[in-house]
Amino acid sequence: MLLLGKEAGRTATGDTRRRRRVWSVDDKRRIVAETLAPGASVSVVARRHDLNANMLFTWRRAVEAVALPVADDKVTFVPATITAAPAPTISPPSPETVGGMEIVLASGDRIIVGIDVDAAALSRVVKVLLRR
Repeated sequence: MLLLGKEAGRTATGDTRRRRRVWSVDDKRRIVAETLAPGASVSVVARRHDLNANMLFTWRRAVEAVALPVADDKVTFVPATITAAPAPTISPPSPETVGGMEIVLASGDRIIVGIDVDAAALSRVVKVLLRR
């Protein structure tokens, strides 16, 4: 016996509990697509398919999470020029930077000092930065 409308949730014994429905992926995508049409109301679409609107919103989030980029998006390229000029050479580090150190604080502040830094001055700078 096929039951429609308000009777769809009833069993042969008159029980009004609803059974859990299983929706195919294609059905979910088709129903979600209806909600994305211009002027569509999620609650109206949900009622039309006898769904809870919250379930339909969950389906929409799931579809948006795995949505592929739209084909209408324009792809742009950065122009590149290939020349016969040699690649620039990187100079060796200067003696002042050899033996230096970099200190990165939790706040994101960076202190770069050479090997000849005055420890007392460095300590004062770090203390000031930590107080901010």
